[in-house]
Amino acid sequence: MRHTKVGLVCSRVRVEEKMLIDAFASRPGVEVVRVDDDLLDAPLSGAAAPHGAAAQLKGCDVVLLRALGHFRQVALAQLVESWSLPVVNASHVIETCGDKVRTTLALTAAGVPSPSSRLAFTQEAALEAVEELGYPCVIKPPVGSWGRLVARVNDRDAAEAVLEHKDLLGGPLHRVIYLQAHVDKPGRDLRAFVLDGHTVAAIGRRSDHWVTNTARGARAEAVAVTPELADLCRAAASAVGGGALAIDLLEGGDGLLVNEVNATMEFRNSVEPTGVDIPGRLVEHTLRLLASST
Repeated sequence: MRHTKVGLVCSRVRVEEKMLIDAFASRPGVEVVRVDDDLLDAPLSGAAAPHGAAAQLKGCDVVLLRALGHFRQVALAQLVESWSLPVVNASHVIETCGDKVRTTLALTAAGVPSPSSRLAFTQEAALEAVEELGYPCVIKPPVGSWGRLVARVNDRDAAEAVLEHKDLLGGPLHRVIYLQAHVDKPGRDLRAFVLDGHTVAAIGRRSDHWVTNTARGARAEAVAVTPELADLCRAAASAVGGGALAIDLLEGGDGLLVNEVNATMEFRNSVEPTGVDIPGRLVEHTLRLLASST
């Protein structure tokens, strides 16, 4: 039996990472090499050979990235790809999914329905865009997760206040203004877990708050994977480059809309309500990627 080394790169060992370690351990001949990205120091040029955590990672057969932070994930994926190792997910997928502007452009180019959105760079232009989108309107940072710095503005006064704060805070993430039409969802949004284009499970995230994110206290409930949902998720996954993805959808008046696509899926609150072994499925996806690359 072939011995397989799987590099699991993570900033912290959370519930998800513990579940993944257990799932890998249950596979015969598979060894998990846990790499702390905080300790990683890898040469990019010159004659120096990787050492320490970088050497451990380079010695693996396949890599599953679980680092915290979009830019760190992109850089790690690029590093692993430079070593010709298969990685979950590819750097171009992480780049697209982690940037709402790029995600929206990719979905639109593929004809995947998503909420109406606008891009602006100044307070004046953003206010004009908000007025055209209509109230309420959602203002998001182009890069970010867990519902942080997302604001719903219900009138012009609120829009002016939020946009002024962004302008005065400064920084690159506040200089690019992503605006989205508010979708009047039925107290929940949907999250689908997609591997190799197949939707293996889906949940509804229900909350009294308009931000329906489990990191903000939303309750997870099982949702049936209908043919409509599966087809839409397959198209959305293909649009951003495929891989192991968590796709967030909104139930609008005209049907399902793809809101965001996440390249590092979080599933701790989804295994129990769905009854699906999501970490086990992600492990299988990782090992299939290795098999297809050899």
